Parts: sequence; structure tokens; C-alpha cells
Amino acid sequence: MPVSVIILAAGQGKRMHSALPKVLQPMAGKPILRYVVDTARALDPASLHIVFGHGGDAVREAFGDDDLHWAMQAEQLGTGHAVQQALPQIPDGQTLLILCGDVPLLTPEALRPLVAAAERGSLAVLSARLDDATGYGRMLRNAGGKLTGIVEQRDASDEQLEIDEINTGVMAGPAALFNDYLGKINSDNAQGEYYLTDVVAMAANDGKPVEAVCTDDAAAALGINNRHQLAEAEAVYRARKANELLGDGVTLADPARIDVRGTLKCGRDVFIDVNVVFAGDVLLGDNVTIGANSIVTDAQIGAGTVVHPMSIIEDSRIGERCEIGPYARVRPGVELAERAKLGNFVELKKATVGPGSKVNHLTYVGDAEIGANVNVGAGTITCNYDGANKHLTVIGDDAFIGSGVELVAPIEVGAGATIGAGSTVSKSAPAGELTVERAKQVTISGWRRPVKP
Repeated sequence: MPVSVIILAAGQGKRMHSALPKVLQPMAGKPILRYVVDTARALDPASLHIVFGHGGDAVREAFGDDDLHWAMQAEQLGTGHAVQQALPQIPDGQTLLILCGDVPLLTPEALRPLVAAAERGSLAVLSARLDDATGYGRMLRNAGGKLTGIVEQRDASDEQLEIDEINTGVMAGPAALFNDYLGKINSDNAQGEYYLTDVVAMAANDGKPVEAVCTDDAAAALGINNRHQLAEAEAVYRARKANELLGDGVTLADPARIDVRGTLKCGRDVFIDVNVVFAGDVLLGDNVTIGANSIVTDAQIGAGTVVHPMSIIEDSRIGERCEIGPYARVRPGVELAERAKLGNFVELKKATVGPGSKVNHLTYVGDAEIGANVNVGAGTITCNYDGANKHLTVIGDDAFIGSGVELVAPIEVGAGATIGAGSTVSKSAPAGELTVERAKQVTISGWRRPVKP
């Protein structure tokens, strides 16, 4: 039976104290709604619908996915009312799965048993057991253990508040059943809203098959309504990613101090030190070492490469057995061939560095092509920007650039050329020759420094 998904994402999130809609609040580098959408997609639904409201334009702009269907909830009248906004788009013959846009930790594995129950004709609710159930609706069962309804926190009696089985807000069942009952619910409750959960008691009273599917992953049910819960959810996500890496054989100096804000794939015998942040798509080859407090974004790092602490690598390709840092910054568009070395406090941008070449400390190289076995001395600068345009610096194989050199682009340094330390070179330097550009040194006798009056 085809399964369609409705994601409820219309809440304002006042307790976030933010102009940004709640479902767009970032968790591990992505909006929390993105996690819910990705989880729903993993179930291969026939259609995917998002009910939006507060900050609707911003939410739609953040999700340019062609296969999403949008339904506006102009007035915030409750979860039952929200589902009604998208329900007309879903045929009665389908199974409907309802997710919450502020519950980002749910996995496809947790949802599949729920969907299976719904496909058998049941109205199925995903529940979890919490040590502290404060804030959640409670699952009501009769003496025989059968689910009879759900009571919200504000409407619960003192006895009901002692129940530790909570409603996660996730529900599935035949679309026709929701069509039958949602038009019959009322807003006679503490919040004056139309509760989706009311359909559970109505279906149970009519003898319809109703069941709770209790997940053993209580953290997956964590809803986000404030900054504390957002931080808690991100901590759970961070721990999940660390456990995945450990399971794949990656060595983490401290599993509690790694942030994966994207996709990280690692080869064998990779070592990651503390407080490293990975963002975007990152691929680490065998025997790669990433030093403490480094940030790696959208990068490929070849086998045997060592990234020393405090280094930043962004949108670049690093070859095998390279050495980077400490305190190096590799900006977008950099490609290092095998055995290339970047020293401490080196910055590269849109540059290629050939095999075995060294760009030593306190150096800036931008818009450059560097050949093999080149030495770029400390304090060297490629002057690539004239105030309007960027220009290219080309350095041939086996060239030697002395310390404190300024290469004024566009310029070409020939293979095997040597540039004397302290030179400002604005014309191409021939291959195999020494090029020096320095003003004559002058000593002015009797000169005295000015002093304060």
C-alpha cells in the first residue's frame, strides 16, 4: 500500500526567542526540519507534504526540493487542524504517516514498525518511555494494556501525570480513517486547540484497531521547543555519529568532543583528535591524522596525510602523505599533490601545489600554480589582486623562493629559478637563474629617533 507523509512544521517556536522559525533552527549544521525530511525520504513515500505557517516564506525558500508538497496553516489551531490542511491531497487508499518537524532524531528504523502496523489497518502511535515525561502527552491504556487514548500534559490528572509512556507526536494509519475522524474532533481542552491525538480515543471507542509501537530509543522522540532541548538533541546526534565512527574503526581521542555536521567517510586507521569539526562532505583516506581543534569542510584528504592542530581546510583536495599546519588555512580551490607540505600560519587560496613542494610558515599563496619540489620561503606573498582583478602566479618545478619575497602577479617563475630573499619581483624570472630585486642599503649617520615632548 502506498505511504504518504505529512510533516507538521507550522509552529512558531516562541520559546526559541528567535526571528528564525523553529524548524529552521540549525542542529549540527542543518535545519532541524531537514533531518525529518531526510528520514521521511528514506521510507520512499508516494508523496511528501509539509504543513507550514509561521515564517512560511523562509521555510519554503530553505527547501527547494521539487518533490515536496506544501500546505498552509494560516491559523495555529492545533495539530488536528494542521493535518487537515494537507489531508485532501492524499487518497483514501493510502497509508498516512504523520511526523513532527521539530523531532529530528527519529530514524527510518524506528518508523518502519509503525508504518507496518498502519499498513495492517491499525491506527498506530509511536510511543517511548521516559524517566521524566514532563511536557509530553501520556499514553492511556486499559486494564488489559490496550491503548484507549492520549491525554496532553495540560489536560492530565495527577494520576495520569505519573505515566511514563509518552506520545512522540508520530502517528500512522489508513488515510481514510483520518478523513473520518478529523472532522469530528473539537477544541474542548485546556489549550482550545484541535488535537490530532483525539482520533485515538475516537477510533478505540468505535472498536477500530489501535496500537502503540513503543520505541526503545527514547532519545529519538526528543522534541525541540527551546534552546535547552536543541542542545540536548545535538548532543545525542553528536554521540550517534561518534559511535558510528568508532564502529567503523576510527580512533577518536575523545568521542564526546567531535562534531560531524555533514557526511564523514573514513578509511582504515584514521585518528581524530579532540574538538575537530567536520562539515559538508568529507573523505579521509587510510592513516590520516587530524589534529586537535581543526575544521574540515567539503574536502578530500589522501592516505597518510597529517593535519596538525588548529588548521582549517575548506573545499579542497589534499593528496597522499601531505603535511599541513599547525595553524594553516586552506581556502576553497586548493589542490595539493602527494608529499606537499604547508607550514604553520600558511594560507592558500585557489592554488595547486605539486608533488614534494613546500610552502613554509607565515606565507600567503593565492591564484597560483606551483610545480614539483618547489620551496616557498617563509613570509612570501603572491600579490594576486590589483584592486579589481585576480592574477595568476606560476612557479615551475624545482624553483626556490627565498624568505620575505613578494611575487607581483601576473608573473611566472621558471623551472629551477631562484628568487633571492627579500625581493619584490614584478617581472617573470627566467628558468635556472638567480633573480634578486633589492634597494641599495643605506646608513644615515647621526640620525636620531623622535622623542615625545
